[in-house]
Amino acid sequence: MKSSKLIDIFKNGNIVIPIYLLKNLDKLKLEIHEFIFLMYLYNLGDKFLFDPTKFSESLNIDFTEVMGYISSLTEKKFIRVEVLKNEKGLMEEVVIMEDFFNKIALLTIDEVNKEDNSVNSNIFETIEKEFGRTLSPIEYEIIRAWLEDNMSEELIREAIKEATLSGVTTLRYIDKILYEWGKAGIKTVKDVEENRRKRNVAKEKDSDIDLDIVEWNWFDDDE
Repeated sequence: MKSSKLIDIFKNGNIVIPIYLLKNLDKLKLEIHEFIFLMYLYNLGDKFLFDPTKFSESLNIDFTEVMGYISSLTEKKFIRVEVLKNEKGLMEEVVIMEDFFNKIALLTIDEVNKEDNSVNSNIFETIEKEFGRTLSPIEYEIIRAWLEDNMSEELIREAIKEATLSGVTTLRYIDKILYEWGKAGIKTVKDVEENRRKRNVAKEKDSDIDLDIVEWNWFDDDE
């Protein structure tokens, strides 16, 4: 195979390759030339027409070499080639990149778990148990952002408790609670407890208000 041509294409910047993926090449278990060809496909979108002749001409490599890469990436479950009906009702072969994106999602989750220490990683498990499902990569990034903003695991747990008391258990709601606490200067569990105490006191004061005064119709008062 004239794989050096792929390397030249890569060096010339004709294929966009996320640095994150390049750093994790070994984990993807791909040869460098397979990886570069995969990145070429990645740049075409998540689903596109299977046209090995076009691939060959675009990359200036042999048709047989293209087919070799297609076969290898299919066997390693990075891509799928399926026959689907197009908008005109005609059957055509398309390349589907869904498997590749799923692998990247799993790789991202794995990296997040490894980068966070064992204490912080427990918060992911806590939220998954609370939600009764596995967190999505985006949700992992949101939680990771909380930790990077120096929010303690204990404070996040308190936000989960607050959301549960309100009958809402969504990450967006928990994020809103943490945001509001941040604006109010609440940074520790002690601050949260003090805030709850003040709210309870305020509720008790409201309950002591004379309803006769509150409901007085001032417009009926004689001047």
